[in-house]
Amino acid sequence: MTSRCVNPVCRQKRLRPACLAVAGLALLIAAGNGAPARSGQSQRPIESIQSRSAGEPTMAIVSLRSQRITVYDAKGWILRAPVSSGTKGRETPAGIFSVIQKVEEHYSNLYDDAFMPHMQRITWSGIALHGGVLPGRPASHGCIRLPFDFAEQLFGATAMGMRVIVAPGDVAPVEFAHPLLFQPKPGAAALAAARTTEAQEAARKAAEARIAAGTALREATQARTPVRAAENLKRRAEAQLAAAETKLGSDISAEAKEQAEDAKAQAVAKIAELQLQWDVANVDLQLRLDAVTSAREAAAAAETARAAAAEAARQIARELQPVSVLISRKTQRLYVRQAFEPVFESPVTIADPDRAIGTHVFTAIGRTADDASLRWSVVSLRSGGAPSGSAEPEDRPRGNSGRGVEPVPTDPDSAKAALDRIVIPQDAVNRIAGIAPRSSLIVTDEPMSSETGKGTEFVVLLSGEPQGGIKRRRRSPGSDFRYAYPRSQPFGRSPFGNPFFNW
Repeated sequence: MTSRCVNPVCRQKRLRPACLAVAGLALLIAAGNGAPARSGQSQRPIESIQSRSAGEPTMAIVSLRSQRITVYDAKGWILRAPVSSGTKGRETPAGIFSVIQKVEEHYSNLYDDAFMPHMQRITWSGIALHGGVLPGRPASHGCIRLPFDFAEQLFGATAMGMRVIVAPGDVAPVEFAHPLLFQPKPGAAALAAARTTEAQEAARKAAEARIAAGTALREATQARTPVRAAENLKRRAEAQLAAAETKLGSDISAEAKEQAEDAKAQAVAKIAELQLQWDVANVDLQLRLDAVTSAREAAAAAETARAAAAEAARQIARELQPVSVLISRKTQRLYVRQAFEPVFESPVTIADPDRAIGTHVFTAIGRTADDASLRWSVVSLRSGGAPSGSAEPEDRPRGNSGRGVEPVPTDPDSAKAALDRIVIPQDAVNRIAGIAPRSSLIVTDEPMSSETGKGTEFVVLLSGEPQGGIKRRRRSPGSDFRYAYPRSQPFGRSPFGNPFFNW
């Protein structure tokens, strides 16, 4: 990354109007030159589902052939818009990605501070979705440009980790069921709810204990007042007694001596009275101080219980976060990631391992009506432009055809055939802690991409597709990550860890 001694906030404020102006000018030039017309295409409008309310997006599929993005929720597509992907030599790589960073106002530090509004990063080497100029054809350096308004709308709707599939053709997910697809452990949701309730109750008790300790301290502080008042008055009476005794020891008249005797008697009586007041006040103070000690001990115990309950709730919440599982025919292994971090890996058995199995993305899209299991969908990809199992021809040029073609539904038979060949060890199944909506299973011929690393979901690139947009980018060296195999074996290290990127 090129270092610049410029305040980035000031730079953004200064450059954004200029960048927007340049973007607008580019649109006018493109319109005037008839760029879409030259490619034989017209700019398609942004579409949104009208027949129902849109749910939370579960995935976005970018079709390189159609130059279109389609966003899906658990029931089907909800948003569609044209895109502009990477141009020749800088092609947007086809494969499986996820949103790993969101920045509302991003400026490229590789391409002359280019303004990339509503940026959603899908690789740390710099491939992202963002608002940009769409000339009606592939035109980026590898990113996926979206219409500016659509980029803003999508930015507000997506969550970190949302699946982004960049497909050679335009394929749609279909609902799918298979015994190999993971299901939540019985009672997991109820246990999580119970832990949350326990944490809330422990937090309430800890708050009450803190209030009680504070109240006890205030009462003890107030109880010191009568003790101190009695002490002050007693000291004054003792001084008066001492003065009377001194006067009695001197050569004074009988009348003065009588007065001194009266003063002494009054002082002695006063001292006795104040001593009794002090004793009573001191007993009350000690009781208050003991109450403070007890209240503080109770508050400390309640805080310990609160922290333990909160940690238990956090732990089960972590276990119920979406889990991603990758099964690679190339390595004959299963990998598990959760919350952008590796969890473990295990060998798997794939029947007829020398025969291609395809690339299939299974996604848990929601719970069943009885809340006892999960509904899954599948998207199958084929390198070369056709979705697995479809009859779409594979020689149609990208960006020039298929704009009016509806997405081809995935062939469930192909996905079933892939899962039928896989045997996962039972101990690996048992170690997969939490399966919740948005969990996923990726089955592929490909190895895990080196783009998979710190702070990412699984990244899988289709080896039969151009990858110029990612091969030309330098990745920053960083911290290692490992599953459970030596560095001498493939995929033992992540080159990512440095928070600065070249793009």
